[in-house]
Amino acid sequence: MSRTLHLNAFLMGVGHHEAAWRHPRADPSRLADVRHFQELARIAERGTLDSVFLADGLAVGPAVRHNIQAVFEPITLLAAIATATEHIGLIATASTTYTEPFNLARAFASLDHLSGGRAGWNIVTSAQAREARNFNLDDHPAHADRYRRAAEYVDVAIKLWDSWEDDALVLDTAAGVFADTGRVHEIDHTGERFRVRGPLNTPRPPQGRPLLVQAGSSADGIAFAARYAEAVFTAQQTLADGQAFYAALKRATADAGRDPELVKVLPGIAPVIGGTEKEARALADELEALIVPEHALAQLSGMTGLDLTGLPLDGPLPDLPDAATVQSHQSRHQLVVELARRERLTLRQLIGRLGGGRGHRVVVGTPEQIADQIELWFTRGAADGFNVMPPLLPDGLEAFVDHVVPLLRRRGLFRSAYTGRTLREHYGLPRPASVYATRELVAS
Repeated sequence: MSRTLHLNAFLMGVGHHEAAWRHPRADPSRLADVRHFQELARIAERGTLDSVFLADGLAVGPAVRHNIQAVFEPITLLAAIATATEHIGLIATASTTYTEPFNLARAFASLDHLSGGRAGWNIVTSAQAREARNFNLDDHPAHADRYRRAAEYVDVAIKLWDSWEDDALVLDTAAGVFADTGRVHEIDHTGERFRVRGPLNTPRPPQGRPLLVQAGSSADGIAFAARYAEAVFTAQQTLADGQAFYAALKRATADAGRDPELVKVLPGIAPVIGGTEKEARALADELEALIVPEHALAQLSGMTGLDLTGLPLDGPLPDLPDAATVQSHQSRHQLVVELARRERLTLRQLIGRLGGGRGHRVVVGTPEQIADQIELWFTRGAADGFNVMPPLLPDGLEAFVDHVVPLLRRRGLFRSAYTGRTLREHYGLPRPASVYATRELVAS
């Protein structure tokens, strides 16, 4: 098999559907139980998935009365998951807007060491203004400013991970030499937003650097991904949209002087699986019936940048500001508007459509139908893999691993066993050389 599908399990509480916690097959009391998340990771590992992924935000959501909230900080939780697994990659979301490079570089280096080379960083710039107010700010920085900060932030993090060369540790007990100080470097970074001396107080991670993931599809997001990302999570509703994004990102990556094959595109897919199509549709209907409109409208308001609360549910989506003027999720804003206009959805229909995946594509059907859609997008230039978002957890992930993954294996699209130990090896990506090793080669 010359090209291998990549599958990431997106773990969110007791399910991705916004009403999952109310469904009889879910147990919301497990949200604060680390064993729940360890179990989910073991299920994903049983299916030989590449990685598990945790999203994160830095403020309580807009409708906490009606919807569950994330409980654990992702890197901490993934460290606990690492102790219960052996192979599965561990990707945590962390913001470049409300953290500092040194602290975060150290945390991800530590996770990579603790897990034996399985750490990944989903780089986000944070999208909600309410997050700013938890960090001494009255308002959220502008969209473009957040991406400029993110670029310098990642540059600093890379320098810090590379500040210890691979052979810096000597560990000569007889001579009393712990490290070769000639191979431990102060980075002396002075930029527009950061001044960091270095070196990091953690040796170079097993992978060299954690896998770098990015999850924005705006023009700024694509430019950032082309420069830094090794995997990209994206929301695309149609095959044509997926193909267009895939081509644009690969082209931008080549223009940035990087090999497009070394950037994996993983659209989100929320598979609602049943033994028959009728059973799958019944589950989707059960979940949609549990949506609390007040909460759903608050979520939709956040996506669109316009307060929609109080509007008639059976009316159309009102005219919205241009996506380029929105300071939160620009690409998600555009996706929601296009979906509503293309299918002429009322607000009630729109919140129903978004309830299962917040703009990611929901596919309802049998395991064969789910596998067909995955194969179609993979073979038609729209995806290198998928970010799998089960509506219920653990049930939906078990159904995917036990019934969809075997079909993908039989079709020659997916691995039957892990062939590597690190997350980079799962994604077929090389271990990056240290910037200092590169300088030595140039000097010689």
